Amino acid sequence: MREQSFTEGARRAIDLAQQLARDWGDKDVQPGHLLWALMSDESQAFELLNRHGLTVTTVSTKSIVHRGEIRNELPVDDSTSTEEIVDRLSRDMRQLFGQEKAAPSTGATSDAWREVLLVAKQRARGETGQPEVATEHLLAALLAVPSIVQQRLAQNGLSDNFLPQRSVQERLADPVDAPFEIAWRDPQESERTAAFRILDAAANRAREGIRVVEDFVRFTLDDAFLSRQLKELRHSLSGALRGLNDAALISSRDTVGDVGTTIHTDSEMSRVSLLDVARANLKRIEEATRTLEEFSKVAVAFDPSATHLRDLPARLGQVRYNLYTLEKAILTSIDGRSRLEGASLYMLLTQSLCRLDWETVLRQAIAGGVRVVQIREKELSDRDLLTHVRRVRAITAETNVLLIMNDRPDLAVLAEADGVHVGQEELSVRDARRIVGPNRLVGVSTHSIEQARQAVLDGASYLGVGPTFQSGTKNFNEFAGLDYVRAVSAEISLPWFAIGGIDATNVSQVVTAGASRVAVTGAICRSETPQAVAAELVQRLAQ
Repeated sequence: MREQSFTEGARRAIDLAQQLARDWGDKDVQPGHLLWALMSDESQAFELLNRHGLTVTTVSTKSIVHRGEIRNELPVDDSTSTEEIVDRLSRDMRQLFGQEKAAPSTGATSDAWREVLLVAKQRARGETGQPEVATEHLLAALLAVPSIVQQRLAQNGLSDNFLPQRSVQERLADPVDAPFEIAWRDPQESERTAAFRILDAAANRAREGIRVVEDFVRFTLDDAFLSRQLKELRHSLSGALRGLNDAALISSRDTVGDVGTTIHTDSEMSRVSLLDVARANLKRIEEATRTLEEFSKVAVAFDPSATHLRDLPARLGQVRYNLYTLEKAILTSIDGRSRLEGASLYMLLTQSLCRLDWETVLRQAIAGGVRVVQIREKELSDRDLLTHVRRVRAITAETNVLLIMNDRPDLAVLAEADGVHVGQEELSVRDARRIVGPNRLVGVSTHSIEQARQAVLDGASYLGVGPTFQSGTKNFNEFAGLDYVRAVSAEISLPWFAIGGIDATNVSQVVTAGASRVAVTGAICRSETPQAVAAELVQRLAQ
């Protein structure tokens, strides 16, 4: 005969009894703690007791505290502390069952407690050799083992013959007992219940986590695009889970008996910033969706005839992959905002366009407020270009200005630039990132709202938005114009620079359209007073 085990309900009752002994500071675990546990958690024993009118209030006029919830009536007022309540309840418990106080609790078990467990096992084994001890066997043992509990129950009309032994067929035929008996008689049903408990908990965690991140993106980043993406992700998750039996999920839920509700770590209880909240919940969603994906496979195995469930694991996996993309976009947006904070003026430097020598233009532009410089040279050889970039790097490093290399991630690395900028026809963000590494900026030129959205999801560090006006340095067949500036302003929080023909005469139009950053070339490079022009642009952008 295999080793006897306990059903989930019985194990929960035993654990709670032991916890009550510790909480109340009793010297050991007594049958009274077990009775209290059986009356405090829904189970077969709970149902049997309640069916005969036996509840906590019929055994004692006092109340107990179970998992922080006060049940029945307790003579307390607003000034009564938690410690006073627990002390009063523990005193009532000891008075009711004749137990003695010993502080601190040793966690030991009494002879009566050990005998109760032994009798419970014998009762379970006597019923056609059933190896599992259920809550009704624990109750039967309390009625059979001499103790103060047995006496108190006898005073309320219970005796050892209260639970007569019955055959399995008789027990399953009982409409009250059948649901409980099936659960612990059929291992597959017990496993099905556990699987649905897991799915229900994970689904709740995932939905809650998405909502938390959605609120962060909506109210902290003011990002309409990413907020919409998160909302769509939440709806995708709900749609995928719709194939599961909602009634089965709810009926399998056991919040009161969930041991995880009382387990917390110090880091879980501490959040030092709004970003900390977002990061923690992004990881929470990823973990929950992985749990959903894995255990949904079990749900499919339980019901192979349900064809609508066959693609559930794959759909949940896709939700998780989409989340990874959104996590990257959200955190990259935050990083870009941090690194480009205060950088409202971006200059594209081309030697051939400079009225003064390029170094004078660069130094004056920086003095006037330029905070990002992009090297854009199409005529130089690779060797000459690298030499030039290194000279510019030395100047920008002295002045704490970001240096970006146009189109050439390889030279950006060699010159130790801060990043690279690519167009729609050049390398993708993914390929550029593989060359420049994880710590450099990758900017992307965009000419439509669709391109801007895609660049955000691709992980761009910032965007070029344009062309806004006719440019004297670059020819365009079509112009995105101010409408595009307004569209990006309305929904994207990733740093972006309006570009294309912008100068002191029209920058106010760009600002009115929603831009707070601009990129210019000719306005500064072709000026005889680069510093003054740069300073004026910065001032206009701040208005």
